[in-house]
Amino acid sequence: MSIIKAIIILGGLGLIFGAILAYASKKFAVEVDEKEEKILEVLPGANCGGCGFPGCGGLAAAIAKGDAPVNGCPVGGAAVAAKVGEIMGVAVDSSEKMVAAVKCSGTCDKAKDKYEHQGLKDCRAAAALIGGSKACSAGCLGFGTCVSVCKFDAIKIENGVAVIDEEKCVNCGKCKEACPKALIVEKPASKEVFVKCNSHEFGKAVKVKCSAGCIGCGACAKVCPVEAIIIDNKLAVIDQEKCIGCKVCVAKCPTKVISGDISDRRKVTIDEEKCIGCTACARACKFGAIEGEKKQPHKIDQDKCKGCHLCLPKCKKGAMSLVDEEIKATN
Repeated sequence: MSIIKAIIILGGLGLIFGAILAYASKKFAVEVDEKEEKILEVLPGANCGGCGFPGCGGLAAAIAKGDAPVNGCPVGGAAVAAKVGEIMGVAVDSSEKMVAAVKCSGTCDKAKDKYEHQGLKDCRAAAALIGGSKACSAGCLGFGTCVSVCKFDAIKIENGVAVIDEEKCVNCGKCKEACPKALIVEKPASKEVFVKCNSHEFGKAVKVKCSAGCIGCGACAKVCPVEAIIIDNKLAVIDQEKCIGCKVCVAKCPTKVISGDISDRRKVTIDEEKCIGCTACARACKFGAIEGEKKQPHKIDQDKCKGCHLCLPKCKKGAMSLVDEEIKATN
């Protein structure tokens, strides 16, 4: 009998407490914006913090309140931004994808060391000891601290230098924050041409420490047809908005510190029988290498042609083709 009473009492208490909790949950409920919930559903859930907020929940709340842009998620990219923009009822900026880039070419075979590092394999710890083991004070230390903070497997250490996998990179900024040398920056994913050095020393000092460093000679700036390169404090700097990707600077750089694949650089020739003289190719050429009157077959001055191929997509008649001979890197 006592057992039955105990069960009844406990059951009654359960019902009473349940009713109290149900009332309290309604009375003191925190209203959640419906848009916030919808935004959270479309966010990738990586919780990487690359957006500047504490996880996807923080970003969703900020977007719903108007405190963050609809394209604030670096992981989701344009696809997620479009969905969030639809929820918020605003247009989405279709800006280009940005990725991380490492401003160093000082691999183990090119950069010299001041001493042999035998301590903790961490870039921040190494940098605290007279700037690290590399002779170049601006060089990548190569211990992979950036690798350890990347949640997307987008960085690896190759021959002593951090290398970014642009396909995997979401530009969350974690590697940038972790690098004690401030060597990791962002650049447009479509821009291949990039100065992989961050040294501001004089050319002679750079050469002594690293054979792949920028010596500030200015050769790249001189050959750039659109004035997209300047020498700032002894270091070449590329204005990515001006850069047309002709890669002439890549071929001209004596230390090969400017990235860009020039293996397919060939001069261009024109089939005069197919050319209708529309002048589209001539207008695209930044080197004055294409000559000819309007509605007359054009010709290419091979001495001026740099193999940038900016003219090729402009020809709609298939009158342009590549010369077999590869252009020398010093062109």
